[in-house]
Amino acid sequence: MIGLTPDREDAGAYGYSQFPWYVLRENYATSIVNAGGLPVTLPLDPTLVPDILDRIDGLVLTGGAFDIDPTLFGDTVCHERVTVKPFRTDFEIFITKEALEIDLPIFGICGGGQLLNVALGGTLIQHIPDEIPDSLAHEQPNPRNEPGHEIDIVARSKLYDIVGTNKMVVNSAHHQAIKEPAPDLVVNARAPDGVIEGVEDKERRFCIGVQWHPEFEITEGDSSILKAFIKAATEGAS
Repeated sequence: MIGLTPDREDAGAYGYSQFPWYVLRENYATSIVNAGGLPVTLPLDPTLVPDILDRIDGLVLTGGAFDIDPTLFGDTVCHERVTVKPFRTDFEIFITKEALEIDLPIFGICGGGQLLNVALGGTLIQHIPDEIPDSLAHEQPNPRNEPGHEIDIVARSKLYDIVGTNKMVVNSAHHQAIKEPAPDLVVNARAPDGVIEGVEDKERRFCIGVQWHPEFEITEGDSSILKAFIKAATEGAS
């Protein structure tokens, strides 16, 4: 059983409901099913975290069209492109820290990878074009179910062991990125412009954050990562 963090919208947003509502893109769930897991959407309620962690075998921190509050990683100025959702972020940081305490397999996707890094004490680039000269189009103009650019994967990393190659093509939908990895995390992938595309904690069963969206499964490598995550969760449950 794999817990997935949803996004949350206010009442009236997009004309869907006059009450607050959760939203989760379908392929976050179907990719977990394809890998052999049972996905469940988590309520963003910190009081339920002990019960949640007692029941799930793995945690997916999903992405979203928002950013982490820069004050959480020590920045005093907020970039004009930054939008925050404190309600969701507070929950995700809390459940991530609690999940790390019991070595629950964690997979952070895009903003979820950034969240994992911040929860462990790392920092973020608030807006890539402002800090990375001649950066790639990390907010790719083509559809998200197509590749946007290539990445280089670090040899002898867990990610390398999973995908079995030092290069992959990935889809890309982010304007922020990891700046300084948290003390417990090491870089396992970079884009050609130097932007960090993945981090991992080698001492844990499965603790990986990636900057792209493997739930679209545009390559065999994406599917392999998801299957490795489910395998770690299954071994912990048995």
